[in-house]
Amino acid sequence: MVTNFTASFSLILISELGDKTFFTAAVLAMRHSRALVFAGAFGALALMTALSASIAQIFTLLPRAVIHYGMIALLVYFGLQLLRQARKIPANAAKHEQEEAQALVERAEKEKRGRMTSLAVLMEAFSLTFLAEWGDRTQLATMTLAADNSVWSVIAGGTLGHGVCTAIAVLGGRWLASYISERAIAYVGGTLFLIFAAITLIEGM
Repeated sequence: MVTNFTASFSLILISELGDKTFFTAAVLAMRHSRALVFAGAFGALALMTALSASIAQIFTLLPRAVIHYGMIALLVYFGLQLLRQARKIPANAAKHEQEEAQALVERAEKEKRGRMTSLAVLMEAFSLTFLAEWGDRTQLATMTLAADNSVWSVIAGGTLGHGVCTAIAVLGGRWLASYISERAIAYVGGTLFLIFAAITLIEGM
């Protein structure tokens, strides 16, 4: 249970730092109430985590061995993919992600005039985050972990990881952007995926 929670928390936290959803929350927090932006973005990520873990339960109909080794294979794949991508990530990758998030928010608010209501800010943060997260690597990682582990511990760990990451983005994401190394995060994330793949393999023995 502790390992499942830890794996979900750490993989989500590392994977989400510095990505588009992180900077989307940071940009929105510069324009609107931080509390509303956090509530909307975190609500979207928490819902996505629960949905991903629930969808993964479909795979529990498969034989246990298939699920177990399939999970290991996916964790190894994600880990190697991240390590390979890390070598190609340019030094200004974080700035590029931030600029994309800025453009995304500006497009969403282009037709809105005047001061947005609290509900409008909440819904904007929720919808932009939910759409950006759909099909993301963290969603697939959550589904992978939930298919072979305690679904509730995976949901709890993933939700907490998203909460911490969103709080960091809302409180100081723009300032932190100059210190974030996308390459370092990718290396750490890839290594973590491989470590948890090894732990899962050893536990299965």
